[in-house]
Amino acid sequence: MKQGLRAVVALGAIVASVTGVQAQEAEVSANVALTTNYVYRGITQTDDGPAIQGGFDVSYGGWYGGTWASSVDFGDDTTMEIDFYGGYAGSITETISYDVGAIYYAYPDSPDIGGGQQDFYEIYGGLSKSFGGVLDAGISVAYSPEFYGETGESLYYLGSLSYAAGENVSVDFTYGVSSFEENMNQDYQDYSAGATYSCPKTGLDLGLTYYGTTALMDNTSTLVFSVGKSM
Repeated sequence: MKQGLRAVVALGAIVASVTGVQAQEAEVSANVALTTNYVYRGITQTDDGPAIQGGFDVSYGGWYGGTWASSVDFGDDTTMEIDFYGGYAGSITETISYDVGAIYYAYPDSPDIGGGQQDFYEIYGGLSKSFGGVLDAGISVAYSPEFYGETGESLYYLGSLSYAAGENVSVDFTYGVSSFEENMNQDYQDYSAGATYSCPKTGLDLGLTYYGTTALMDNTSTLVFSVGKSM
C-alpha cells in the first residue's frame, strides 16, 4: 500500500511543478439523474434497484469542490450517500492533463456494521491524454487509509477510454482493480462499457452502460439505463 500512496503523492507534486495557471471567474454547475441501478466499482449500491442522484460543483482557476448525493439500499437502515470532494485540475501540455484531490463518503443514516463506521475518505490522483480531441485515455489511483466499514487500507486503480463517436454521442470503457491490505483474498476487478447520447433539443443525457465484476459478493453483470441533466 505504501507504493500506491507514494504514487498519489507523486501525482500531487505535479501541481507544484506546473506554472502559468491563470485565475478565472468562479463557475457553478449542478446535475441531477435517475438511474435503474447505482453501481460503484462494479457493485450495486441499491440492491439492483433504481436511484435518484444529484450534485453541485464550484470551480475557480483550476481549484474545484462539490458535493454529490445518491439514494442507496444496503439492506439495513442506510438510505443515502453524500460525497464531499475537492481538488485541483490542470494541464501539463496541450494534450496531457492531471487531477488530484480528496473525497469523503458519508452515510448519515447508517448503523455501525460489526463495530465499524461506514463513512470513509480517499485521496486520488490521475493523468489523462487526449488524442486529436476524439479519444481520451486516463489512469488514476485512489488511496484510503481506512476503507468502508473500517476494513483497513485500500487502493483502487482505474484505467479509462472515452471516444467521441459523434457530435452528441460518446462511448466509454473502464477497467478497475480494488486492492485491500488486510483482506487480500477480497481483491477484485470491475469493468464497464457504455454509451451516452446528449439530446440537443432537451439537454438530457441518456446513458446505457454494462457493468461487470469479479467480486465474490457480487460476481455478476448488469445493464444500467440513466437519464440526467447538467446545468
